[in-house]
Amino acid sequence: MNKIKIISWNVAGIRAGVKKGLWQKMREIGADIYCFQEAKARPEQVELGLDYPNEYKSYWNPAQKAGYSGVVTFCKDEPKKVIVGDRDNDWDDEGRVIITKFDGFTLLNVYFPNGKRDKGRLKYKMDFYEYFLKYINKLRDNGEKVIFCGDVNTAHTEIDLARPKENSKVSGFLEIERAWINKLIENGWVDTFRMFNKEGGNYSWWDQFTRAKERNVGWRIDYFFIDEKIKNQVKSAFIMPEVEGSDHCPVGIEFEI
Repeated sequence: MNKIKIISWNVAGIRAGVKKGLWQKMREIGADIYCFQEAKARPEQVELGLDYPNEYKSYWNPAQKAGYSGVVTFCKDEPKKVIVGDRDNDWDDEGRVIITKFDGFTLLNVYFPNGKRDKGRLKYKMDFYEYFLKYINKLRDNGEKVIFCGDVNTAHTEIDLARPKENSKVSGFLEIERAWINKLIENGWVDTFRMFNKEGGNYSWWDQFTRAKERNVGWRIDYFFIDEKIKNQVKSAFIMPEVEGSDHCPVGIEFEI
């Protein structure tokens, strides 16, 4: 069996990331697949430079709105099939999903909506959640071995953020949002990080304006979920807070196929 390393990272703007050494970090981490969220750019807007990692093929789903949202997947091995967004929904407008299908698994790179702006965006987020769960359940029912990763924009339990009580009325830790993750798990999807680590204090996002990372006042809102039937193929799951370059840090898994 082959072991592959997959990284998910909300880069908070890929052009800014490149200026901060993103290409070099990709080589240092050495993953087989990178799933980036919040790219905020079209591919032609990104200066590749001399240190661009040509060993990867890239697949983009930018938002129609300039400088907003967008996901990019970088792969060393070419997928059998790539699906950009979903033509039956409005995911395409906001550049939220790329599906790459390989021999042995199907990977969804997803930037889930943020519900903090207003009640309308919270409704959009919850509608997206419900649609997405039906979508991945259908893929699984069709016999696909599904992994999805990305910025889910919700901390699941009280150990997944530093200050749960203070944030109980804030989108990202509302009961309705957390209940969806419970529903996800009840539907047979496994939070891979919690397979290996049950401790608090492990976060993937910190508020930059308050320099929260210096005090590790963070949230774990970036995940890898996998169909429980293939969870034993996950050999490790990890968070990489030492990697700088965004208000999020990379998260990853090693997976045997």
